[in-house]
Amino acid sequence: MNDMALHTRLLQAAQAVKASDPQAAVPSPCLSVCQMDEASGLCRGCLRTIDEIIRWGGADRSYQRRVWEAIEERTGLVNP
Repeated sequence: MNDMALHTRLLQAAQAVKASDPQAAVPSPCLSVCQMDEASGLCRGCLRTIDEIIRWGGADRSYQRRVWEAIEERTGLVNP
């Protein structure tokens, strides 16, 4: 799957998280394409920073939703 297809998938997932019940469990954005882009500091697959990736497992839903909001914004930056 190319980067554009991955990021389209991420955008759709971000929009689904945004529309979901705020109390619902938040899915991980990981797409199993774990390669950090040195220039942007983001994972090539999920568009998270290394700090977001490390913190995800122990984070509360509010934080996880904020990460998804950031991912939604980032999809527009990498796929103008």
